[in-house]
Amino acid sequence: MPTLDVELNGEAVHDIDAPDSFVTDGPFPVVLENSGRSTHVHLHFDDELDRVATLDEGNHFVADEATRHVHVSTADVDERVRGKLKIVTGYGSNTRYVDVRVDPSSDSPSEPVAVDETLSAPPEQTPEVPPGQRAVNALDRLVRRGGVAGAAFGLIAVVAAVGVALAADSAVVWLAVGVALMTAFGAVLLAVT
Repeated sequence: MPTLDVELNGEAVHDIDAPDSFVTDGPFPVVLENSGRSTHVHLHFDDELDRVATLDEGNHFVADEATRHVHVSTADVDERVRGKLKIVTGYGSNTRYVDVRVDPSSDSPSEPVAVDETLSAPPEQTPEVPPGQRAVNALDRLVRRGGVAGAAFGLIAVVAAVGVALAADSAVVWLAVGVALMTAFGAVLLAVT
């Protein structure tokens, strides 16, 4: 992948050193290498080039003695497209133009790619849902079914039952609390599945 290298603040403040021309046949980065103090850089394609090349944004901040990579996307073209990339620093005090040529991609196949019909069919088996997602889905179903109030009441009842069992210190009460907990747990499992 070709790279368009631009040096900023090399000879003087707001100085721009870039090649006169650049040729590509696909996406490319503009590498803004700052040799001095932090600066703002504006990049802009002329009308011809703007039809096939796209920047995510036009204004870029480059910190002191730092490098910034700006990705340029290009559309597939059938014939060469020529235009200019305008590079501006110092809020317009210095401007540089680079002649850019976008060629048809050498990687693009000359014939269309044949797609097999089996690729359009859905998979034979549904992918398994991870355990964390299953818990989130179960909680979501509980909330949608109005089970939040029931779950809160059940939690209060379990805490109260454990408190009574601790206070009474009786095997019969502990057995009753155990049966109640298993029943509540079973009801929760039925509610969320």
